[in-house]
Amino acid sequence: MIYYTSDTHLGHENVIKHCNRPFKDAAEMDRTLISNWNSRVTDNDDVYVLGDMMFRNKTPAEEYLRKLRGKKHLIIGNHDRSWMPKCDYENYFESVDNLLYIVDGGRQVVLCHYPMMDWPHKRSGGYMVFGHIHNNTVDEYWPLIRRSEVMFNAGVDVNNYMPVTFEEMVINNKLFKEGIAQR
Repeated sequence: MIYYTSDTHLGHENVIKHCNRPFKDAAEMDRTLISNWNSRVTDNDDVYVLGDMMFRNKTPAEEYLRKLRGKKHLIIGNHDRSWMPKCDYENYFESVDNLLYIVDGGRQVVLCHYPMMDWPHKRSGGYMVFGHIHNNTVDEYWPLIRRSEVMFNAGVDVNNYMPVTFEEMVINNKLFKEGIAQR
């Protein structure tokens, strides 16, 4: 099975307020995110983490990474560069990239932390999966993303705080784009 997630921000107190996350503190958020991850992901599954896995975390990165199941693939986000130099991350990830092209169920998928307006295979049915924007709907790019039927936010803030399959991500993004999902 292939799963996608982004912007977990493990250990980051301020993300709770900034994104209106339903947690009292980072410790509760971390426990929930790790529990949600491990309730779905087996050691044989691939998990594509589209950046910002941790930020301002007091807990060592290795402690988080040891707890999370699956074959992890990191797409580097803007906040990952703060914890990566302090960690032997190569021991925990199958791959580490800035941008990655994969095939999931016959679909051409481009993975990047940042949403892109154009990408390879876009005109022939390819998809863009990104993170970075959390549940933000006020910036100038939102109307373009909202109208797109081939761009999907892998962020935990729109995917029930857990890694999701491509099909689940499509449903969650549709609800979010329609304003139905919690912000």
